[in-house]
Amino acid sequence: MSVNQHNGSSISDTFILSPERHVSLEEFIAFSQPGKKIAASEATRNRVRASRHALEKLVDEGAVIYGVNTGMGGFVDHLVPLDKAPELQKNLIRGVATNVGDRFSDIICRATMFARIVSLSRGNSAISLENFDRFIAIYNSGIIPEIPSKGSLGTSGDLGPLAAMARVLTGEGDAWFNNKRLPAADVLHQLALVPLELSYKEGLALINGTSCMVALAALNVTEAKELLEKYTSISAFSSETLLARVRPFHPDVHQLKPHTGQRKIAEMIWNGLKGTKLAVDDIQLSSELGSRLTDSIRQEDMPIEDAYSIRCTPQILGPVLETIEFVERIVTNELNSSNDNPLVTPENGQVFHNGHFHGQYISAAMDYLTISIITMCNLSDRRTDRFLTSANSNGLPSFLCAENGGLRFGLMGGQFMSSSLTAENRALATPLSIQTLTTTGDFQDVVSFGLVAARRAAEVLQNTRYVIAFELICAAQAADIRGITKLASTGLHWYEQVRESVPYLDQDESLTPYLEDIVSRLLGGRR
Repeated sequence: MSVNQHNGSSISDTFILSPERHVSLEEFIAFSQPGKKIAASEATRNRVRASRHALEKLVDEGAVIYGVNTGMGGFVDHLVPLDKAPELQKNLIRGVATNVGDRFSDIICRATMFARIVSLSRGNSAISLENFDRFIAIYNSGIIPEIPSKGSLGTSGDLGPLAAMARVLTGEGDAWFNNKRLPAADVLHQLALVPLELSYKEGLALINGTSCMVALAALNVTEAKELLEKYTSISAFSSETLLARVRPFHPDVHQLKPHTGQRKIAEMIWNGLKGTKLAVDDIQLSSELGSRLTDSIRQEDMPIEDAYSIRCTPQILGPVLETIEFVERIVTNELNSSNDNPLVTPENGQVFHNGHFHGQYISAAMDYLTISIITMCNLSDRRTDRFLTSANSNGLPSFLCAENGGLRFGLMGGQFMSSSLTAENRALATPLSIQTLTTTGDFQDVVSFGLVAARRAAEVLQNTRYVIAFELICAAQAADIRGITKLASTGLHWYEQVRESVPYLDQDESLTPYLEDIVSRLLGGRR
């Protein structure tokens, strides 16, 4: 195996954790995939060992430390003898592992485990080196914990989801291996893996953090970033098949407004329209309209400007891009943090009771991301309406039905779906980061609902993929009506991608299988 340990990255199937390197979201998702493995550098293992030793020294000196010799949560005011530590940690995990609903997918569960290992690898959580190594071995084996998706407050982190993970690590509950649901103890025994045996603070170190919401948030922001890049390119395709004017995307005009996201989006669309014989040159249009000026008022079929859903695309998607970049930074920082309580710094042997487990950063970031994704959805929904409304499409037939309109419905039914999902997305836009409720005898009195916000963003993202998929079908249908030889290379690329599975629609049929195919094959909806 060839591994570059200098920068902490890997050119094999194993990622090497090291203290000086942050894990990028790209690396995080890549090494959460099945078959990928993690290893800890000696520097990482030494720091984990030192953190545990620092905690043991504080305990020997008689310090009272949360989760070590005290109760937890609403029992924070109870002192607990050290000889009860294993029982206390087991009870913590069993007591809070009470989530419900469908289990998270394998990739989310593996990403949750990876995120927790990253946090523990920072060497401030005071987990024993033996248990840290066992955790990594279980991850590398391919065992998937069964984590129900609903019920996390996101305040002392994702207590319920991470407790479900911790149960598997300690040989309790159910796990998935080779697509089979098995008792965790049986699969650990089958693979000759030793379960974690917890002493003081170690159960708390496993579950008191943001690792599940980080896992889902990382997938969301990465997929949203990829979808925006594709949608910007699709926007060029839609624009030319709607006979858009090109100069609103000219780089020179965007130098007059110093928003980097707007400039990037405009540049991508401008480049995507190069070579088109469909989109309209504004200067030529101005000259032609000028030749028609008379002393009387008259209406022309080609106005000098397009509607906002075309002309303002850089100004609409620019904020989406910059928001996604901001959210990516927030999620990356959270991934690379020590996010539990208490924390022990081995450099000076100090313990810090703190609130690093709180999920407000992720919750707020997922709210921002949700709004941005819905902005994409709104734009796409308005574009499809222009395709389907003959008065707004610059010469396309109603509902893109070029044959037997009235007898046939064309693409009318697709708009029902698109508008429904757009409305549903808007109803999901209420911020979750402000929906705090007090629990645990008012001990956890401000909660984040970070995992709920991440789950909601994932749902909005998938809804938006369907709306964009319908826009793609409309643009391809319009291209056939206009003439595909007139397309720019970008538009031709998308046209050919759509036509791999969606024919020109000259008869009415359900669009459902076509939409599902485009979403899974072209727009990333495979999670």
